[in-house]
Amino acid sequence: MNDVERRQSVSVRIAGEEHTIRANAEPDYVRACARYVDKRISHIRGKGGLIEPHRATALAALSVSDELFQAREELATLRREIASRAAELTRRLEEGIARPS
Repeated sequence: MNDVERRQSVSVRIAGEEHTIRANAEPDYVRACARYVDKRISHIRGKGGLIEPHRATALAALSVSDELFQAREELATLRREIASRAAELTRRLEEGIARPS
């Protein structure tokens, strides 16, 4: 079965509007993503007073993108740290094996 055949339609409500999403992901995952976006939009609209829906949506997208970029940077930092520690452990093990007992 190819990707197009695996796509499922899921109805979600975001910012008061019904949307049908076709995705390869599980419906529960798509719904969870939609709830996250909807909550972010609601939060922004709640803080901003009478902000227009399209502006709240754009600000929510920027906010979620910021989270994504920060998470990517944190992941990259952790990967570098793990690689460094693994290299150090490998070096120590190799030194220990190379030394006669």
